[in-house]
Amino acid sequence: MITIDIANQTLKHQDKTYSISSAENGVGEVEGSYCTPLGEFKIAEKIGSDLEIGSVLIAREPTGEIFSKELFNQNPGRDWILTRILWLEGLEEHNSNTKDRYIYIHGSPDKTPMGVPGSKGCIRMHNQDVIELFDHVQTGEDVVIMKP
Repeated sequence: MITIDIANQTLKHQDKTYSISSAENGVGEVEGSYCTPLGEFKIAEKIGSDLEIGSVLIAREPTGEIFSKELFNQNPGRDWILTRILWLEGLEEHNSNTKDRYIYIHGSPDKTPMGVPGSKGCIRMHNQDVIELFDHVQTGEDVVIMKP
């Protein structure tokens, strides 16, 4: 099971704790709110198993790009989804729209601050951390996102 603690901006899996970044707008389940949903979930899909670290994904598809400062400067407004995606599906009535909202656990540029909210709803992780997590979880595995 993966346990995400919004108050501490951490993700725990087995004996390992990772620093994460949840939504800048706080918690909630409303479509278009850019909030991180709360409650019980499962990993619906694992995407990117063989991608190079820093690979850019758009709409869950690799673009062929590898994140760089130059690419960032060319696309300053892009919400960077890198390396791996764990796509979440809500298991409760209040969060049942999670998959349709495209809420993921995913990699981010190395300079992305962790330990503070900053995403558009997803759970951001450093690339090396998301690879490690990805390699140790299964599709269908339980995820809990705890209230702050």
